[in-house]
Formats: sequence, structure tokens, C-alpha cells
Amino acid sequence: MRSKSIDLMKNIVDFIDQGYDRTGRIPTHKEIANNFNVTEACIGKYIKEMESKGMVVRQSGNRSVMTKTILKKINLKQLPIVGTIACGEPIFAEENIQGYLSISSEFLGNGQFFVLQASGDSMIKVGINDGDYVIVRQQETAEQGQIVVALIDDEATLKRYYLDNKKKKIRLHPENDTMEDMYFDKIQIQGVAVKVIKDII
Repeated sequence: MRSKSIDLMKNIVDFIDQGYDRTGRIPTHKEIANNFNVTEACIGKYIKEMESKGMVVRQSGNRSVMTKTILKKINLKQLPIVGTIACGEPIFAEENIQGYLSISSEFLGNGQFFVLQASGDSMIKVGINDGDYVIVRQQETAEQGQIVVALIDDEATLKRYYLDNKKKKIRLHPENDTMEDMYFDKIQIQGVAVKVIKDII
């Protein structure tokens, strides 16, 4: 077997889909390994590589590897986790996908979405804390008062969006009483924040 063969990856996806269609259950790593006459460890390495490519999503449990086809059938969307967003001073938004988050389509509604991890404390008054995952609807426009992902000179920040008619500027408002508003002539809106996922300790 060739190392990290893309053909084998596609065959594994087909096998998982066919097994799910036939039995209503996702094949285990052992069942996948037996089908392709390789070890479970080998399949485990392949599944990890396939997950990094967005071909599958792993959940907890023995039957945990879901393909895009299965995700659609059980009404889940696979959202890319893209970099880290600044909630203080703007930082460069790294566009590498760090993983995927599976969320019910009913929970999200219509649109294309991505996930950013908040960094800093400028949005704490609306419950967005350092380390929280923010679900963003991808769009290029926003209404006043919405929390947006704004791109400014290749740097991204998460703030509440306003138009200041007096100053003829765009005002980005941090939800933290210790911080001041930021004013810009031009920004590029990447999306509007719609949900926050956090740990509760």
C-alpha cells in the first residue's frame, strides 16, 4: 500500500458510505482495516490524514468516522475552524484551517459559516471571552450594531459595527468599558458573528 494514497483515501470514504447505507451504522476502524487487508494502526493514520484534508470528521466512540455524505444525511454542517481572531488590538488572521466543527444545520440556519477562536477580552460584555469559538456567517455587508469580523490592512478583528456620520468614519466598538472605539475610513467585512461556543467551568 502506497503511503497516504489519495486513491485509498477515496476508497475508504466509499466503503464508509456504503457501509452506512447498507446497515445504518458507521464501520469501525477494525472493519475498515479488514476490508482493505491492513492494520488498524495504518487505517488510524489514514483517517487522521483524511480529517486534516476535510474528507471525514471524527466524533467520539467506536463508530466515529463520518463522511460529508453522512453529515448531509444526518443534517450536520462541517464548519472550518480558521485561525484565531483578535478581540483586542487587531492581529493577522491566519487563513490555515486548524480543524472542523460539526454543527446541526437547524442550529445555524441558512448561509455559509466558519469558526474563529477569540483572543483577548475586548468583547467580554457580550459574553465572548478569550478562547471561545465564534461561529461566523460569511458575508461582505452588515447592519449597524452587528458584531463583525473586520479585515483592516490584512489584519482581522471582532467588533461591533457602526457608521459615524459626524466623523464620516466606520466605528468599531469593543464591548469592554476599559477600551475605546476604533475609527476607520474603510474596512472589509468578512462575516457576522451569530453564535458563541464556550466551556462552562
